[in-house]
Amino acid sequence: MANEFDPDLPSNHLIFEVRRDSKQFTGFADQMEDLMERYGLSEEERAAWREVDVVTLGEMGVHPYFLPQVTRLVHGSAGNNSKSNAAQAYKKSFGDQIVEHKKI
Repeated sequence: MANEFDPDLPSNHLIFEVRRDSKQFTGFADQMEDLMERYGLSEEERAAWREVDVVTLGEMGVHPYFLPQVTRLVHGSAGNNSKSNAAQAYKKSFGDQIVEHKKI
């Protein structure tokens, strides 16, 4: 996945600001449609958010640091570990592109 960060992409602004507001962060899934409207996301961005399509968002220009934040916003960050819903959604987004690290 090639990622050319686009600082003007509305999704980058949404992620940056929502992560810093605990009320919006914890209630993101319930507010997602309203927030996407408020931040002026394109229909393509909105579709990617609805599908939690991290790869497409990265291709659109979401900053690489923010990509894991997408799944945390949608699925929550409780139990933030490799077995959490957010981590599993992130892994699923990349399919075979992510290699599991195993203890030797």
